Amino acid sequence: MTDIAVIEAKYRALSDRLDEATLRIWAAVEARSLGRGGVSKVAKAIGMSRTTIYAGLSELESPPPPSTRDKSSTRPRVRAVGGGRKRLADKDANLVSALDALVEPTTRGDPMSPLRWTTKSTYRLSDELKHQGHEVSQRTVCDLLAKMGFSLQSTRKTKEGGDHADRDAQFAHIAKTVADYQATGDPVISVDTKKKELIGDFKNAGREYQPIGTPEQVRVYDFIDPQLGKVAPYGVYDLTTNTGWVNVGIDHDTAEFAAESIRRWWYEMGKAVYPSARRLLITADCGGSNGYRVRLWRRELQKLADEFQLSIEVSHFPPGTSKWNKIEHRMFCHITANWRGRPLTSREVVVNLIGSTTTNQGLRIKATLDENTYAPGIKVSDEELATLAIERNDFHGEWNYKLRPRNPHP
Repeated sequence: MTDIAVIEAKYRALSDRLDEATLRIWAAVEARSLGRGGVSKVAKAIGMSRTTIYAGLSELESPPPPSTRDKSSTRPRVRAVGGGRKRLADKDANLVSALDALVEPTTRGDPMSPLRWTTKSTYRLSDELKHQGHEVSQRTVCDLLAKMGFSLQSTRKTKEGGDHADRDAQFAHIAKTVADYQATGDPVISVDTKKKELIGDFKNAGREYQPIGTPEQVRVYDFIDPQLGKVAPYGVYDLTTNTGWVNVGIDHDTAEFAAESIRRWWYEMGKAVYPSARRLLITADCGGSNGYRVRLWRRELQKLADEFQLSIEVSHFPPGTSKWNKIEHRMFCHITANWRGRPLTSREVVVNLIGSTTTNQGLRIKATLDENTYAPGIKVSDEELATLAIERNDFHGEWNYKLRPRNPHP
């Protein structure tokens, strides 16, 4: 059981047997035994005010006063049941409902309220309640929100966009195809372009150990450096060998750039590992430079199939599910962690940091700088598209297709 659960259980057992003063002292003893944060834990567990617990701690530090007793009782005098200042929620019957109307997540309160589109801090909430005629402090708002089941929370990335009807079926198709390729020893790669990165002394998310008081100095504003520009790391991750290749481009992220990245991976890494391969499986997102709607992507893959003399099969993840692509959480996340808190001051720094990324599970990555230029907006005509040796799968042929080599070698 957690500390809070244990204290709550004790309180339920003692609350009907101890008077107010003794309960206050007991709560203070529990808080002191828990150390740092003990007051907050006890207050959360039993609903007692932090001020009351601090008062109990002060009483523990001072000598006990002489006991004054009623003439008709042997117990020390304590406040009568129901004595003391009434709670605001008891005196103001509409206070809780007014607060709930301001923070309730569906109605959001009055559409004209200034809190509807602004940060709902406890100070703003108390000011708005005062404006409505309720005498309430910021501290009381905090206590009321806790009792109402609210807490401070950040946003959480869980929504993946539109949920396609055949989403799960496509996942099953990809899993089955990957297993089939791996069973025959043929290569399976996951591809994607990582987020473009500014090159220069710019702030990078995360923290890194530095001598105390000497943080890395970076620019205040993230205006692109006209000399250094940005880089677009295109990654190729081998699902079987847990190795990766990153082609760091300095120009446009196009389908030609994506195909060139796969070409470099094949000649630098893949061909040596799979010398007898006759087919290659690529899993990719449904959008971007390697999207299923991009004609140039298919044309460039046909060139690779002809050049490699491999049958290249592609399976796209359904719309809104890009985070399921293996390269995202098996390679890109580790690259991001490796350069956290470090300004990417040059293209060489990017290449070196990517190439030095490793994990305890054996991930190894090679990286190179691609200084080629790639023209955007290249159109592929219907006539050119008709020359491709493409075979569409019976199940969602727009997501699952195969490009065979034209004029294969004997």
